[in-house]
Amino acid sequence: MDTINNTLKLNHEQLFTLLKGFITEVIGAEFVEEMDITPDSSFTKDLEMDSIEIVSFSEKIKAHFGEQIDFTGWLSSMDLDELINLDLRMIINYIYECQ
Repeated sequence: MDTINNTLKLNHEQLFTLLKGFITEVIGAEFVEEMDITPDSSFTKDLEMDSIEIVSFSEKIKAHFGEQIDFTGWLSSMDLDELINLDLRMIINYIYECQ
């Protein structure tokens, strides 16, 4: 799943499925089975991802989209409250707009 794909623009549902797969790879299928991951799932409250897991998730986004998506730069532009409240929908919308 970690391949650069610059030719296809994914829709919101496809992006959700892709990102959910990245989350599963990062935190493990056994934990994901116990969760109801939706676009409104927050990284800190719902998914309980720590900073190392978020970095790993970021690397998967970079490996898949390449330089097309500056996910790390986008995250670094956020203040602490935005980072705490970061959810999948925000990431999906960001990636969709950057494609």
